[in-house]
Amino acid sequence: MKLQVLLSAMFLDGYEYISSLHISGNCLVVNQCDREAYDDIIEETRTVRYIETTERGLSKSRNMAIQNADAEVCILCDNDVEYVEGYEQLICDAFERHPEADIIVFYIKRKEKPQPNYPTERSMDYLSVLKIFSPEIAFRREALLKAGIQFDEMFGAGARYYMGEENIFLYDCLRAGLKIQYMPVQIAGLKETESTWFRGYEDRFFLSRGANYCAMSKRYSLLLILQFAVRKRHEYHKDQKMLRAIKLMLHGRREYLMERYGRD
Repeated sequence: MKLQVLLSAMFLDGYEYISSLHISGNCLVVNQCDREAYDDIIEETRTVRYIETTERGLSKSRNMAIQNADAEVCILCDNDVEYVEGYEQLICDAFERHPEADIIVFYIKRKEKPQPNYPTERSMDYLSVLKIFSPEIAFRREALLKAGIQFDEMFGAGARYYMGEENIFLYDCLRAGLKIQYMPVQIAGLKETESTWFRGYEDRFFLSRGANYCAMSKRYSLLLILQFAVRKRHEYHKDQKMLRAIKLMLHGRREYLMERYGRD
């Protein structure tokens, strides 16, 4: 089974950066910069497909990576991930053990998540996928292509709404009937770096969150907005009052509906 790491990055000086992420195997890099280029670098232990593009947006770069990948199994990657030794074997073994799974979510250790979301293996549903972030997601590429699944380019860093693209992606996968499995297996850790997108609970955060929930599920978006307002109140209460947070998320929901469908 062939595995390919799909790294989305910006303004790299070259593909050699992947060694700092401890990527020892095959990798595809989409480098958003001011050039257009495409190259396959064949090394002794790995092949690196290196794409430079003037396109902007995290979701755009991930869609480009999926389209240009050539492995049976792929895993998303950010530029602050450090893989553990033997990550390739851990991922491939999991897919061989679970031939029914189209997507397997692994565990990446980080400051705010010192333990896996769930202690044992389990199937994932619409509630459990809310806790997942992009680099934990590995998938069978052919399953995504057959289902016509891609990232919503209105969401993610560099887009109109700057977060939540992975949640929309996973919801679309579930709606398409794809099977998602959770494995509490650590495949990487996260570097201690400043977030490139989170700047506190400012107005734009709540606008994007409301739009994000609507893109995930128009029918249940109001419930998702309310549960977030209540469940996360202890985190944002110093920056926003609950009522204002709800109003901002509802505004983001309406704004998204107008942009997507021309109506609220």
